[in-house]
Amino acid sequence: GCVLVVSVIEQLAQWHNSTVKAAVERLCDYIPGKYQIMHHMFIDRKMNADVVCHSLRLCKQDPGQPLCHLYSPPKREKHSSGLFHALAHAGPKHRIRSKIFMGFSSVCAFPLLANLCEKIKFVLRNKLPFEDFDGDKFSTFPTLRGYHWRGRDCDDKNTTVYPGRRPDNWDAKSDSNCNGIWGVDPKDGIPYEEKFCKGADSKGVVLLGDSAGAHFHIPPEWMMVTQMSAKSFANLPMAFSDELDWPQFSEITGFLNSTIGGWTDSLYLRLRKRNRCNHRDLQNISQNGIVYFPINMAPYLSFSLARNQLLDNPAIVIYATIGNDVCNGERDTLAHMTTPKEMLSNVVQALRYLDSHLPNGSHVILTGLVDGRFLWDNLHDRYHPLGQLNKDVTYSQLYSFLDCLQVSPCSGWLTPNETLRNLTSERALQLSNVLKEIARSEKFANFDVFYMDFPLRQTAEEWRKMGGEPWQLIEPVDGFHPSQIAAALGTGITWQKALHEWPQVLGKENPFNDQIEAIFKDQGGH
Repeated sequence: GCVLVVSVIEQLAQWHNSTVKAAVERLCDYIPGKYQIMHHMFIDRKMNADVVCHSLRLCKQDPGQPLCHLYSPPKREKHSSGLFHALAHAGPKHRIRSKIFMGFSSVCAFPLLANLCEKIKFVLRNKLPFEDFDGDKFSTFPTLRGYHWRGRDCDDKNTTVYPGRRPDNWDAKSDSNCNGIWGVDPKDGIPYEEKFCKGADSKGVVLLGDSAGAHFHIPPEWMMVTQMSAKSFANLPMAFSDELDWPQFSEITGFLNSTIGGWTDSLYLRLRKRNRCNHRDLQNISQNGIVYFPINMAPYLSFSLARNQLLDNPAIVIYATIGNDVCNGERDTLAHMTTPKEMLSNVVQALRYLDSHLPNGSHVILTGLVDGRFLWDNLHDRYHPLGQLNKDVTYSQLYSFLDCLQVSPCSGWLTPNETLRNLTSERALQLSNVLKEIARSEKFANFDVFYMDFPLRQTAEEWRKMGGEPWQLIEPVDGFHPSQIAAALGTGITWQKALHEWPQVLGKENPFNDQIEAIFKDQGGH
């Protein structure tokens, strides 16, 4: 954290030809709420961010551990220990002096973020909306696991009103399932829900996923000084409230037009277009850093999954932990990967739990793991957003820095060690084959199971046809997650596969869609 912020401050001073103090003030002016992270900093411009942060003792070297650094060590005559030399000579004359410099060890130390962090901790513990007055697991508030993550509640004072349920008495008097279709047609006295949605094979979509499914994204303009302005940080509070995830733009449950580049296309939007009665029936139960679901499934899904087997519509459940079963930041990364035996046990247990809670007629799609060698192959020699101004930080350097700190999102793939990258992909393939076999052999009472490979290769081919480059399919800041472009393209590929191979999963097209929209338009609704 310190290296990141000091890098941005130094580059702001360089770009605007200002003092470091002025750069700090400029950054504070950019950030909403005037988060006073630090001020009155005095930095020797000859010292890079690694030296600054070690000098401030916000970075340290543990005994027996390597000295971690993002930037190339300062050059020193005929010696290779430039960083050690710079640290040793960052004495009183050249040392950073700071009257106030706080919070890098924990973002929750920032004064105005403390309350927000408490809310986020609640959300992380429970995987539920923070604002949910009736306790039905749906909310009228967007962030903190609110309707960015699952369909928007239309009555947060009534626990029997929520997206995805079967209509109560065909919603003649009120909208019990929040799809916007209720009331009675005055021409014939038939409830609109009965007229337009009866027999329409309505179903929702539920994602059980990791940070890729949650759509983790750090805006590159937060650290690229050539693009930085107050507008760059306008979405900062929302981003923190959503755990730096953007599920409202994601591949499975996205429903808003993207504001982070690319465009939004999602399985939910296509299901909604196919059958307007599916409006708001979505749940994104994804979590950053999740591996396979816990050995004891009940506490996790009983807290998070909102589906009543008797009262609700069937659901399409996407099970997509596409990388974290082989990704960790451990030095002996192979020893900490999920084994095929563990994968089999945990996924089958998850499916058995779902079988006891999903309405009959549901479907489950198991998504295979990605081949993450794509990351190193397409990014390692490119400049990271932090390194684009001075051409001094490549993704290879970033990966090595994170690995040294033992916080790499994936030590097995984000490494110059080709053998390790291949072994990681080999394990990922083994785990994908486990999922494929589960889909082939396991049978359940309330849903059928399908398998599909993660469509990275097809996505890259499609993007090339559109004139794009493979590296644009990867999040630029973390160099790890699928980008907004990749998410949107992946949706189309998944949809076409389902349409041709499992049409029963998607349900039939509702012939009344145009009439539904026309009535809304006439009544001024939306």
